[in-house]
Amino acid sequence: MELKGIHHVSAITAKAKDNYYFYTEILGMRLVKKTINQDDPSVYHLFYADEAGNPGTDLTFFEIPNAGTTYQGKGSISGTSLRILNDSALEFWQKRLSDYNVDHDGITRQGERNVINFRDSEGQRLTLISDETNRGVKGGRVWDHSSVPADKGIIGLGPAKLTVQDPAPTVSVLTELLTFKQTGSYTSSIKGNQDIMVFSTGEGGTGAEVHLEVRNDLPKERPGRGSVHHVAFRVDNEDELVQWKDRLQAARVPNSGLVDRFYFKSLYFREPNGILFELATDGPGFATDEDMDYLGETLALPPFFEDRREEIESKLKPLDI
Repeated sequence: MELKGIHHVSAITAKAKDNYYFYTEILGMRLVKKTINQDDPSVYHLFYADEAGNPGTDLTFFEIPNAGTTYQGKGSISGTSLRILNDSALEFWQKRLSDYNVDHDGITRQGERNVINFRDSEGQRLTLISDETNRGVKGGRVWDHSSVPADKGIIGLGPAKLTVQDPAPTVSVLTELLTFKQTGSYTSSIKGNQDIMVFSTGEGGTGAEVHLEVRNDLPKERPGRGSVHHVAFRVDNEDELVQWKDRLQAARVPNSGLVDRFYFKSLYFREPNGILFELATDGPGFATDEDMDYLGETLALPPFFEDRREEIESKLKPLDI
């Protein structure tokens, strides 16, 4: 049992239509699944990814129309990274983000890698990270119809950044309960702060890392629009997910048990600083109920919601796809 890397990251948006425009038109990601929040079917759950929605490439958003402002703080997933092929692509993105008036910090360094930190219109904290020196988990492939050239496009999710006050219990969960190992650190951009710790699993590299930041000067985060709900890690299959459930129960870690998300099977639990982790299987995938060529073009409902399609569609506002 070894986690293979990042599976997906799920965040919150208050405006699904604007969110769709930003992530498909400006960032050039493919909407691979337009479905519903299974816990509240009156709102969207949108999945943006590479051409096929491969595990490790999915950035997803729950629509919460009345979501308030995020008050940033500790006990949070405070940054989401998006992988691009190389340093040359970063130069393309620096100009593109400026051309679209996207708030960004220009090209900077994150340890040995070049990055661009930027924000979407709701304050979602994002980082474009170069795979120039990556030797780990392979990225995905940019969709042929992306608004961004294939050699410049986003190929998957990079490191998830966690911000906590007390790192010890989180480190214990990552290294003793899960399968991460500390593989390095880099200097914080905030003067006087501790170095940010880097943890890797599986083949390692940008697609299989968690970065842990220690902040004693922040209140607990109050999430809202522009915040991250959870990060999911890759499990090979359902049999292995059952073993993870047994492992969590043996360690007396409260968890959700297996949850059927139709496109994958999941298991949820919180680490001691309150951050929600998910373990998710690589399959069956997003082509389960749609042709690969037409992913995301119509509202996809898991079979257990299909009898409510008319009611659900009547409550959802079109994204103008």
